[in-house]
Amino acid sequence: MEEFAQQMTTMGLLGQPVIDATGLRRRYDITLHYVPDSASERNGVSSASSGDAGEPGAAAFAAIQSQLGLKLEAKKSPIEILVVDHVEKTPTGN
Repeated sequence: MEEFAQQMTTMGLLGQPVIDATGLRRRYDITLHYVPDSASERNGVSSASSGDAGEPGAAAFAAIQSQLGLKLEAKKSPIEILVVDHVEKTPTGN
């Protein structure tokens, strides 16, 4: 489930990070049939925060809950981020 959450974050399907809080550690084969409900969602850009119809990402929320039985909840949680504040280019030989 952790890998599934990471993939959903990487794909930008919901427009925000997805954190696995299921506690499930086994490996599962998941098939999710989903049709993006807007042009921005088809391009991986969404600002969904709930499963309300008409909001970007609503189809994704509905598909995940109805097909997989997983409930997505929007809440604040600490996440790891990497900040690179300086880079120097080192000359290399040809």
